[in-house]
Amino acid sequence: MQRTLYFFICLCFLLLWSSCRKDFEFSSSKGNLEFSRDTVYLDTVFSTLGSSTYTLKVYNNSSEDIIIPHVGLSLGEHSGYRLNVDGQSGKTFENVELLSKDSLFVFIETTVDIKTLPTTQPQFLYTDAITFDTGIKQQKVALVTLIKDAVFIYPNRDHTTKVIETLSLDMGGEIVDTELQGRELLPSELTFTNKKPYVIYGYAAVPHGETLTIDAGARIHFHNDSGLIVSEGASLQVNGSPSTNPDLLENEVIFEGDRLQPGFSDIPGQWGTIWLLKGSINHNINYATIKNASVGLLCDGNANNVNDKLTITNSQIYNSSNFGIMGRNSSITAENVIINNAGLSSFAGTFGGKYNFTHCTITNYWSNGFRQFPAVLLNNFNVNESNTATLAHLSQANFNNCIIYGNDTPEILLDKVEDETIAFNFKFTNCLIRMENSNGGLIGANYDVSNTAHYEQNIFNKDPDFKNANKNQLLIGAKSAAINKGNTSFSAQVPQDILGVNRVALPDIGSYQHVVFPNKN
Repeated sequence: MQRTLYFFICLCFLLLWSSCRKDFEFSSSKGNLEFSRDTVYLDTVFSTLGSSTYTLKVYNNSSEDIIIPHVGLSLGEHSGYRLNVDGQSGKTFENVELLSKDSLFVFIETTVDIKTLPTTQPQFLYTDAITFDTGIKQQKVALVTLIKDAVFIYPNRDHTTKVIETLSLDMGGEIVDTELQGRELLPSELTFTNKKPYVIYGYAAVPHGETLTIDAGARIHFHNDSGLIVSEGASLQVNGSPSTNPDLLENEVIFEGDRLQPGFSDIPGQWGTIWLLKGSINHNINYATIKNASVGLLCDGNANNVNDKLTITNSQIYNSSNFGIMGRNSSITAENVIINNAGLSSFAGTFGGKYNFTHCTITNYWSNGFRQFPAVLLNNFNVNESNTATLAHLSQANFNNCIIYGNDTPEILLDKVEDETIAFNFKFTNCLIRMENSNGGLIGANYDVSNTAHYEQNIFNKDPDFKNANKNQLLIGAKSAAINKGNTSFSAQVPQDILGVNRVALPDIGSYQHVVFPNKN
């Protein structure tokens, strides 16, 4: 009896409580919505390429549950923007419910073809607005996107089978098929100008015997798993020049990914590499920035050429997920080159070769996970798939007036396979090097810093006083151990630092002459 009475009382309470609820009693909105921002900036995107997804939060701070009669884009179905409201995709929405003291997410994307817009300019500020309600109650949130026109280089696609063309290369007269998506550049594509950015999908190859010339101020953007290949007998000429604005770098040639949003500005591994194949020749890179690649520069072969395979000057390579520069039995001259933040090594001279670095700053302050190798790696071997090592001469590896530093120690690794018939020649002269032997790993004659055949007038484990190495700001300050410690015979070869400051008489070590930081951060 008591149990039946208890059940009856509970049932009555539930019926009375539910009769008082207002779950389905929504009022029309009164134009008093609040928003997480009054303008949504979708940053910069290339014409015809989709943006990232951006978020707007809509708040109902009133004490009433409301219905928003209309949510949509001002340009309606003709808008280049797309919305997702409460899990539904579209451009207009009717009767959107929003509970009291609750919020609603609106997700926004855009894809715009600049050729459909009323402009002949290479970039256009594209705008629209999201409207909430109509008439006198209407509220708006502006949408703004900068659309850039670009030259797009795509691999060919078979429209019947949807198969994307893979790259074939002329290797000594033999056509070799690769597994990389891409195509060779056409004769009309062998000069990159600064009039429009270039966006490359897949690997663009410089054909056998041709030269790709890149003008000062050009911007080259690579999609994911894309890059540039220079074939046998071909050449790359990057003709950047000094810039007056260190933030804009208006005259440098910049190689980076195709994601232009600020959140992607320093993300490593967004694209593949610039690959200088064995047999390619006479590459010159001046005033270039190469950032966010898997390998910034991959330089193969030609170690015994009279002229170096690659000469790179006044250039910067940052945020490579593997190597900044990797030479494989190759020949490289580098002057005023800065390399920082690599998942493996900033510079790796592997399988022997010939390398000369003067007034360079080679550092590694990688902070995206465990780093296996130091800033500078040298070895004289290559290991094939069957785990067999092939040896090659390291005929030269000279580092003159260079800073070699990082957030690990030691920051050099001399990985030699002993063989009296194979040369392993290297020398560090007037360098600032992080080379602490805290774990006892620096064993053998190659690490004997008293041996003047390998080490001369170096400074070990002293503070270079970088402005902010984690942010790739490798200027040295007034407290740097590198000040006035360079050898003047090398500064005579490279008389100006990377910013054009004279260094002949009192050279600092590295790519920069020192400055006074007013507010070091």
